[in-house]
Amino acid sequence: MTADSRPVRTRYAPSPTGDPHVGNIRSALFSWAYARANGGAFLLRIEDTDRNRLVETSLGAIMESLRWLGIDWDEGPEIGGPHEPYFQSQRLPLYQKAAASLIDKGRAYRCFCTSERLDQMRAAQAAAKQPPGYDGTCRRLSPEESASRARHEPFVVRFAMDREGQTILTDMIRGEVVFENKLQDDFVMVKSDGYPTYHLGVVVDDTEMEITHAIRGDEWISSAPKHIQLYAALGWEPPVWAHLPLILGPDHKKLSKRSGDTALLDYRTNGYLPEAMINFLAFLGWSLDDHTAILSIDEFKQHFDLARVVANPAVFDIDRLNYLNGHYIREMDDHRWRRTIAECCEKDLPDSVKRPVEPAVIESVAPLLKERTAKLADIAPMVEFLFSYDAPEFPVETLIERAGDAATAVRVLDVALTSLDAVPDSAWDVPNVEAAIRGMEGALDLKLRKFVSVLYVAEMGRPQGIPLFDSIVLLGRERALQRIRTARLRVG
Repeated sequence: MTADSRPVRTRYAPSPTGDPHVGNIRSALFSWAYARANGGAFLLRIEDTDRNRLVETSLGAIMESLRWLGIDWDEGPEIGGPHEPYFQSQRLPLYQKAAASLIDKGRAYRCFCTSERLDQMRAAQAAAKQPPGYDGTCRRLSPEESASRARHEPFVVRFAMDREGQTILTDMIRGEVVFENKLQDDFVMVKSDGYPTYHLGVVVDDTEMEITHAIRGDEWISSAPKHIQLYAALGWEPPVWAHLPLILGPDHKKLSKRSGDTALLDYRTNGYLPEAMINFLAFLGWSLDDHTAILSIDEFKQHFDLARVVANPAVFDIDRLNYLNGHYIREMDDHRWRRTIAECCEKDLPDSVKRPVEPAVIESVAPLLKERTAKLADIAPMVEFLFSYDAPEFPVETLIERAGDAATAVRVLDVALTSLDAVPDSAWDVPNVEAAIRGMEGALDLKLRKFVSVLYVAEMGRPQGIPLFDSIVLLGRERALQRIRTARLRVG
């Protein structure tokens, strides 16, 4: 029976050595979507055998990242299932049994080489301009000598790779990929501490957990011949493989932290919506058709097909993510939007701002913010000025820079004070405030766009934000005028 004829079972198997980033979460998303599109099961397995690199908070971050995006698992931590435990550190007998079987078959062997000897070997290979790789010293030991030395010497277990012919990977995305066996290395599959390496662990667990499709990043394609040969040596059927394309930065170089490869939950902290992130990740290497750009998570999991994943690298475009986030913000209904603004204000405004924030203020700014918000983290900085009677703090140089020079800044502030002071309380509304400020053009002999940012800084402490006329009205006549007076005194 082939993997294709079995009920689909996919998995996401991260190592808890840090917070999950964009690339590996994309792999989780595609694996989950493939299972859901085909009526199958999606598993979460924790590959925690690298004991020296474990990060205590990583497991929580992994599960929180998945839950934030709406990626649920059918088997795994906190759920259980017929193949538990779902932590590799709790499955050591399975790997030891497989390793012993391979040693008995002559397809694996104990290696007693010290780190010093291996360093010398690599140095000699480099000096001779030979490709790096284990030289097979311990592969030549007799079974009797190997068993005897194992009683008193530390060792690792290496897999004895076929050195003749080729190993062929059949991949759902890349088609046929051929590897020359002579270029392969006898890799370590059990470390000296008794824990398996990734290579043995993934083969044993994918088999035992009945995984039919292994969907993983392109960086694992070089490991494919190891896994194919392991499956053959153990007499097990491999899954169907699909290696997802690389994700590159805007410069078409390897994705870095600076270009977007940060922890997924950092995007939540910075004000991105899960709907936007799902939509963004979905199109990193996949498309529904030639024209669809906006897709909900339900639509994605309904239509996902590995046949539409391309082999070429995908580009991480932060501008597109910002566009999508803005789209989903504008799609919010009014109730959710007001609630979101309130939550952001409660969380992000300075401690000096009284809690709870005033619902009337939220109500008044909600329509002004919706078209101008790309990220939720932008909300609090844009509205902070409304929650303080005192004039905002800002470097005087900022205001002068916006004016062009100090003399112009003084003129703008003086004229603004005169113009707005002429608007009575009873007429303090957007049309009258706008008329007063636009009237400044003649008095200053400047276009509005030349001086409006000066007023933004004076009133809000920043050169841009929600519409100026609305902001001044929301501040109220007394506060708005007082802030202009304060800015004028600071300029001198």
